[in-house]
Amino acid sequence: MADIKRIKTALVSVFYKDGLDQIVTKLHEEGVELLSTGGTQSFIESLGIPCQKVEDLTGYPSILGGRVKTLHPKVFGGILGRRECDTDRVQMVNYEIPEIDLVIVDLYPFDQTVASGASDEDIIEKIDIGGISLIRAAAKNYNDVVIVASKDQYQPLADILESRGASTTLEERRWFAKEAFGVSSYYDSHIFNWFDGDDHSQFRTAINGSKHLRYGENPHQTANFYSSLEPASFSLAFAKQIQGKELSYNNIQDANAALNVVRDFDEPFCVALKHMNPCGAAVADTIEKAWQEAYEADKVSIYGGIVAVNRELTAEVALGMKPIFLEIVIAPSFTPEALEILSAKKNLRVLQVDMTKSAAPVPQFISVNGGMLAQQLDTQIEKCTAEMCVTKAKPTAAQLADMDFGWKIVKHIKSNAIAVVRDNHTIGVGAGQTNRVGSAEIALKEAQAAGFTEGLILASDGFLPFGDTVALAAQYGVTAIVQPGGSIRDEESIAKADELGITMLFTGVRHFKH
Repeated sequence: MADIKRIKTALVSVFYKDGLDQIVTKLHEEGVELLSTGGTQSFIESLGIPCQKVEDLTGYPSILGGRVKTLHPKVFGGILGRRECDTDRVQMVNYEIPEIDLVIVDLYPFDQTVASGASDEDIIEKIDIGGISLIRAAAKNYNDVVIVASKDQYQPLADILESRGASTTLEERRWFAKEAFGVSSYYDSHIFNWFDGDDHSQFRTAINGSKHLRYGENPHQTANFYSSLEPASFSLAFAKQIQGKELSYNNIQDANAALNVVRDFDEPFCVALKHMNPCGAAVADTIEKAWQEAYEADKVSIYGGIVAVNRELTAEVALGMKPIFLEIVIAPSFTPEALEILSAKKNLRVLQVDMTKSAAPVPQFISVNGGMLAQQLDTQIEKCTAEMCVTKAKPTAAQLADMDFGWKIVKHIKSNAIAVVRDNHTIGVGAGQTNRVGSAEIALKEAQAAGFTEGLILASDGFLPFGDTVALAAQYGVTAIVQPGGSIRDEESIAKADELGITMLFTGVRHFKH
């Protein structure tokens, strides 16, 4: 076949040597000549394999503290020279430029260096110049050259060498080129973001790898799950799935929403979630009690839902979950006894997720037709205090605690959002209605149906511009309301609260969730 090209000469220059021995040994067995630099050359020769120094080819040693090693026409001419172009071939002969058919190179660990807390000087030295240039040159000339830009591509190359020897097809070379540009774009994104720092003028990211899902929101939609190479806490991309079926598109959406709720709580906390909205949530002295109260908050909606906790999941909690149909259980860790109990539910997805708190901003991406929205995830938390009170009736300590809890929960309910709580657990949730009174009515009727008719706390993610929601709340036993405030008609809701003896706080911050 015309597109089959044999590898005769390979340039190998890598930072990570893991797994390289298998590749270079096979290349040597296939009669491929090897070129290399510095430590990689020494590594190859330690395997008893001959290897030409790049500096012998170029006539220049490594200079400027290693900043310039491969940047030379004899190297880049050998990579970029078009084998079927007469002019290129003549120039390569005239200037004694050898054809280089395979380039194996990786990049200095820039992102790891930044994460280590290294100095700016050390970080700058980990901005790869020669490596990135080799990658781009070889990928550009994929018609004639194979580029392996990461140890992640060692195995595909090894498979080719094992099945066909030192020969590749055009389709294979194009695949390696595509992967190489993925590596380079990801690398440059990290560098840009480091230089951009606290400016946040833009946010650039590159995704590496994806997992094909059975389908999307509905069976007729295709879907993939993409993840960044950079590990993150509270992330499903880096979760450990201990048991259960593969995650679906909707599972991932729901589980991600559950993790965002958990992120806001430090005390023992449990949330049950359905269709990306909390249906039951509670804080307590123990995780066992938090689970029980979250479950009792809505025993119906939890069916087929997700439960997440922020403490090690114990046998007692697992026993409570056993009779309930759940899709996913999430925790930072599990006791062996808990895992044994949960293992009886073979289809239950059990996920262990790193829940380490970090002050670093978290990017959030939302797709739209033909584009993407990017913002920082809403991780801000306001503590409800007596100073926020705008009514004649002042909050008690118990009311403040419940308002603080309700305020944290309502930010994670789809707007228009209302949460009704008492004793640090939800008793009614109104989500996603086109008017706030409708959401309030749903939440309040849920609370009433559960037998809660007095001493209730209502939290609203947006301001209450009229007195109607306040009046409705009073009919169902609400004694305190927390809301952002900020309407030009705030005085109406304040006046109605004063008339009905209701305490009201203005936090000054809204938490819409569309």
